[in-house]
Amino acid sequence: AVPPPLPPHWRCYMSPQGRKYYVNTANNETTWERPSSLPGTPKTPQRHKNSLPQGTYCPNVNCVTFPLLSCLSEQQLLKPDEWSYCDYFWADRKDTQGNSALTGFEVLLQKQLKGKHMQKEMAEFIRERIKIEEEYAKSLSRLSQCPLGGHEEGTLGEAWAQLKKSLADEAEVHIKFSSKLQSEVEKPFLTFRENFKKDMKRLDHHISDLRKQLVGRFTSVEKARKALAERQKELELKTQQMDIKVNNSKMEEDIKKARRKSTQAGDELMRCVDLYNQSQSKWFEEMVTTSLELERLEVERVEMVRQHLCQYTTLRHETDMFNQSTMEPVDKLLQCVDPMQDRERWVRENKTGEVRPVNLEI
Repeated sequence: AVPPPLPPHWRCYMSPQGRKYYVNTANNETTWERPSSLPGTPKTPQRHKNSLPQGTYCPNVNCVTFPLLSCLSEQQLLKPDEWSYCDYFWADRKDTQGNSALTGFEVLLQKQLKGKHMQKEMAEFIRERIKIEEEYAKSLSRLSQCPLGGHEEGTLGEAWAQLKKSLADEAEVHIKFSSKLQSEVEKPFLTFRENFKKDMKRLDHHISDLRKQLVGRFTSVEKARKALAERQKELELKTQQMDIKVNNSKMEEDIKKARRKSTQAGDELMRCVDLYNQSQSKWFEEMVTTSLELERLEVERVEMVRQHLCQYTTLRHETDMFNQSTMEPVDKLLQCVDPMQDRERWVRENKTGEVRPVNLEI
C-alpha cells in the first residue's frame, strides 16, 4: 500500500546507513518515525543514530565515520533541492601540503566573519560618500555667497541672482541627502548584529567541544579494540596449550579466565563504540542545526544590505529630483531674459535728458 502523504513541512531523508528519517523544514525537528496528521505525531527531535548495519565497514577520517564510496549512492542529501550548508561541510579542508587545516564548520564561520567585515567596509564606503556630500554642500553654500557677478542688472541680473540662490538650495538638498545616508544606511550597517562576533565564537566553541569529545571517544574505541585483540590472542594461545596438555584442571581454569577477560574486553569495546556513536550523533545534530542557523543569518545579512542599498539609490534619485527642482526657477528666468526690455528699463531708470545737442551755428 502507498503510504499517506507527509504533513506540511515534513520531508523524508536517508541517513548515511540507509535508514529513513524525517525532518520538519519549518522548525528543523527530526524523527525516525513517519509523522502523520493524526494526534500523537512525533514532535520531539530524535537523535540521528550512526550505528552501522552488521557487515558494513566505514572509514574513519579525523575521528569522524564516513560511509564507503560504494555506499554513497544510497546516501541522500538532507536538502536535495538546494545547496544547503548542512550537506556540504562535513569533511575537513586540507591545506596545500595535504594536512588538515580547517574543519568544515570553521570554513562556514570564516564566511560569516568575512560577510560581517564586508558590511563594515560598506559602512566605511558610505561614510566616505557622506563626507563628499558634506564637503560639496559646503562648497556650494560658500559659492552661493560669492559677490562675483552681483552687479549685473535687469532680467539677466535676476536670472544670475536666482542661479546663485539655487546653489544654496542645492547645498541644502545635499546636506539632507548626507544626513539620510547616515541615519538610514550607514548606521544600520554598523549596528546590524552588534554581538555577531561573540555569537560566532560561542557557536565555534560549542561545535569544537563536541568534536573534541568525539576524538576522545574514538581514542577510547581504538584502545578498547586493541585490548580485545590482546585478550583474544591470549585466549587463543591458552586454547592451543590446552589441546596439547589434556585434562589439566589449572589450564581449564586459565582458559575460563581468559575467556571471561575476552568477553569483558568485548563488552568494553561495545560500550566505547556506543559512547562514540552517541557523541557523533550529537555532533551530527548540532552541525545540522547550527549550519541552518548560519544559513539563515547569511540570508538575513544579504537581504539587509540589499534593502539599504536600495534605500541609497532611492535617496540618490530623490536628490537628483530635488536638484532639478532647484534649477527650474533658473530655467524659467533664463527663458525670460530680454536684452531689449533690459535696455528699455535701464534707460528709463538712468536717462539724464532726452534733448540732443545740435551743431553750433554762426
